Amino acid sequence: MSQRSKAQIYLDTNRTISPISPLLFSGFLEHMGRAVYEGIYDPASPHADASGLRTDVLAALREINYRSMRYPGGNFLSGYRWLDGVGPRDQRPRRRDLAWQSVETNQFGTNEFIEFCKQINTEPMLGVNLGTGTIQEAANLVEYCNAPADTQYAQMRAEHGYADPHGVKYWCLGNEMDGPWQIGHLEAAEYGMKAREAAKMMRWHDPSIALILCGSSNSVMPTYPEWDRVALELCWDQVDYHSMHYYAGNRTDDTDSYLALAAEFENFVDTLSGVLRYVKAKRRSRHDVHLSWDEWNVWYKAAGPEFNRGEWTEAPHLSEEVYNLEDALVVAQWLNVFLRRADVLKIACVAQIVNVISPIHTTRDALLKHTTYYPILLFSRLASGAALDVAVQSPRHETKQFGDMPLLDVSASYDEGSGANTVFIVNRSQTESLPVELRWQARAPQSIRAVHQMSGSDPKAFNSLAHPNQIVPVQVAAPVVQNGAAELLLPPLSFTVVETQL
Repeated sequence: MSQRSKAQIYLDTNRTISPISPLLFSGFLEHMGRAVYEGIYDPASPHADASGLRTDVLAALREINYRSMRYPGGNFLSGYRWLDGVGPRDQRPRRRDLAWQSVETNQFGTNEFIEFCKQINTEPMLGVNLGTGTIQEAANLVEYCNAPADTQYAQMRAEHGYADPHGVKYWCLGNEMDGPWQIGHLEAAEYGMKAREAAKMMRWHDPSIALILCGSSNSVMPTYPEWDRVALELCWDQVDYHSMHYYAGNRTDDTDSYLALAAEFENFVDTLSGVLRYVKAKRRSRHDVHLSWDEWNVWYKAAGPEFNRGEWTEAPHLSEEVYNLEDALVVAQWLNVFLRRADVLKIACVAQIVNVISPIHTTRDALLKHTTYYPILLFSRLASGAALDVAVQSPRHETKQFGDMPLLDVSASYDEGSGANTVFIVNRSQTESLPVELRWQARAPQSIRAVHQMSGSDPKAFNSLAHPNQIVPVQVAAPVVQNGAAELLLPPLSFTVVETQL
């Protein structure tokens, strides 16, 4: 490709895809490794507040502004007894966690999680154990959290110091129950019937809750997408969302293909979107179920059994991935896909939020923001209103895994109320700068307020405690808008965010 090749991005505020759900910018906290203990909760840290929460971690999480937070798992959920984590701390049992072969102290549980959510101003999303747990235990947890304090479990909550209901709206019906690795694994029909009956009891306690059905653990499961069809047919009228999980990686060190993974992300959404349409039509239903991508992230350098066994210790160092530039560019494209499929995708939870496959990492007295922290921050801060149906003309290049792919990956948002329009652009090229023309077709910008850019010459470059600012966004000169158009030069291996005021 010649450096003289040029790309065009056409933006029309009349061409919208869907309103952008704020819940696309959500997180996931699991009792795994150092996510809870030595992550958000670390009474021994000099940064701990009176309740043991890390104030530096809270500040970093507030900056991202996660809209909801999924908890307590993950694989951990399928063996978790929620009663272990409530009541006086000195009476809570220490237990073996079979999912991660760790020791769970239960010093952090449901009420501490609710307090944590208040601290970072996020909506709690609780999971119920449908592995070893019963439908009665799932219903009891809804009563404990959401009922007035005049029956057994709600009164127990009041005795634990919370007279007012927590009002938890979002509930996950188990986790990855299609996986043979899961504690209490079920076949699709078995899971669907159990989830349906749990959902009925949970809704009888609180009809206002929103329920998330457990979908396929990834797109290469031998039961995918049949699992999704069977579970949805059994539970359609009882649920509001259907979950999907996916972890990306560059195990073959093929950066060109890795940077084209957005094609696979979109195919995953397209397949499950088709399943949703099929089940809705088959059931002759007027009820809609949307997708919840409630586990997504890059995970491959610190993956596999050797990274996931805690050797029966407390807060073991598990799956503490170090993210680099190419990982950040994949995360940025994933978020682009969220906007491009905002019609069907309404929740997305990055897995996880601290230490374990996370954008931030802690030591006892310090905090590091990995490269992936920044695209999540920029999307969460700037993507609002509606997603635009962007037309892109881009030079192309060949990849081993996906064939011929465009060099640019683009999404855009438009907030009619504020007039804000933001464009998110990844240049996948490893070597070529790419001139690009942005052309607004309905409303031209009054100004380009800011251009933020992350880039580098080495796709493996990463941030460390010694060098925390190796790969961070910087503001670059904003181009002038002339006749409804502006031109930018995008460096190779770059993520660029253009803020405009229409």
